[in-house]
Amino acid sequence: MYKGMVRRLTWLTAVGLCLQIALFSSAQSAPEEPTRVKELNFVFLHGAPGNVCSVQLLSDSIMAQLAEYILDYEKAHPGTKIRVNMLKRCYPNNVDVHTWATNIADSVDKYFSKRNLILIGHSMGGKAALYAVARNVGGLAEKVALVVTINSPVKTLYQYYFTGGVSISDYWQARWFLPSDQGTIGSVAYYDSSQDGKWVASNKHWLALISGEAAPQSKQFDVGGVDPLPKNMDDVIIPISAQYSDGADVIYYGEHGHNDFANLDSVAGSVAEQILRYIFGGSIECSVFAKGGVFEHRANWLPLTNSWEDIVGEVPASSGQLWHWNESYTKWQEWEDVVGECTPQDERSHYEINRVRSSVLFTSIEELRWLNPDNPEDCRLYLRTKAAPRNYLQVDWNTYGQGLLPPGTKRDRYEVEIVAGTPLAAVEGVSWLTSNPRDLRLLLQSNAEGPFRWFKAEWRTYFKESRERKVIDEIPSFAAMPVITVGNLQ
Repeated sequence: MYKGMVRRLTWLTAVGLCLQIALFSSAQSAPEEPTRVKELNFVFLHGAPGNVCSVQLLSDSIMAQLAEYILDYEKAHPGTKIRVNMLKRCYPNNVDVHTWATNIADSVDKYFSKRNLILIGHSMGGKAALYAVARNVGGLAEKVALVVTINSPVKTLYQYYFTGGVSISDYWQARWFLPSDQGTIGSVAYYDSSQDGKWVASNKHWLALISGEAAPQSKQFDVGGVDPLPKNMDDVIIPISAQYSDGADVIYYGEHGHNDFANLDSVAGSVAEQILRYIFGGSIECSVFAKGGVFEHRANWLPLTNSWEDIVGEVPASSGQLWHWNESYTKWQEWEDVVGECTPQDERSHYEINRVRSSVLFTSIEELRWLNPDNPEDCRLYLRTKAAPRNYLQVDWNTYGQGLLPPGTKRDRYEVEIVAGTPLAAVEGVSWLTSNPRDLRLLLQSNAEGPFRWFKAEWRTYFKESRERKVIDEIPSFAAMPVITVGNLQ
């Protein structure tokens, strides 16, 4: 009996030992859950007449900020890792847009066998990137997730006026010393990338970063004391209105010159931040059209400078006409009137009064003011008028509101450009009328030399719209098997 018990215990011990070995072996050999990897593949594209050095500061700024974005993303997505790859190469910078796009596609194919590309192109590099993706040059379209353009000549430039009336070809050859141009100038002048951009925006993503001076004849970016584009707000080379088109997510990054992002740490850092927020998520403030219009002036016949100040951007609130007839044969008569009404949730701007078909000598406007001067939301007018015996008085009136943006919405920027006129006529100053971020009204300062010189200008205002973009969520991940290290057995 004793021997039987020993045999049973020995057998149970052996079974337990086998189970422990089996469980231990299973734990040791069980495959680890593979890490999921997303790749961000940046391709930096310089402009004309630049080289790879012109995008160095921006790429450094992106890499400096990228670690924090990656850390936050990986914390929020356990089991996912971000890998970053980068391609920066020089391209012939005097060729047409098709050749430039082909060179980009060939370079990617030869040196950067990657997908989910993020093309970041400055100036002509951005224009060529839109062209290459929209037209699938070298099969590039299926490889690209996002195109970023920075101060790129998206629209044609031949219709813009350069100082002295020279052509863009003459200006660029003089400014950038491109006598051996093989198509760059022609593509910038005559090829419109708007449709390319629309395709990219609809099928991929297009982020357009734009900048420019504060007024058409601001001295901010003059070259040797001369404004090369005196009728437009520009960044020295490209009018701001040509740097984007419909479909783009447009971010205005300030009053900066064409190459400031390549030379100034603060500007490069700001541009890098906007790009990374677009990729990793978070609110971006895009520039969206709010309202626009036209104004014009003509100098008189005297050989003197005529100057004007205009306020634009307000909205009509109310208008009307009042008429009074003095039936008396012997006495003057006075009237008091309250006219006008307010637009809901708006504040008054100004009023206009015009006395029509009334005698100047025998009728008068004795008093004219806002009914409640201390209440900016009250748009009613108080008029006290007077007429001599047997005379009538007719007054046309108009009131205007500020046209404020809805609460919580802020203005972003403006564009002003002269679209017709003579030389020696200019818009020299543009500014917001007030510090209220909801107020879209502009104060415009312009002049023209007499006699009879004139101009016609367009103005446009834009507000900030918060948009959510998170390109990284659209980039597929792949499994990266863990590296197995085999140690020495003891």
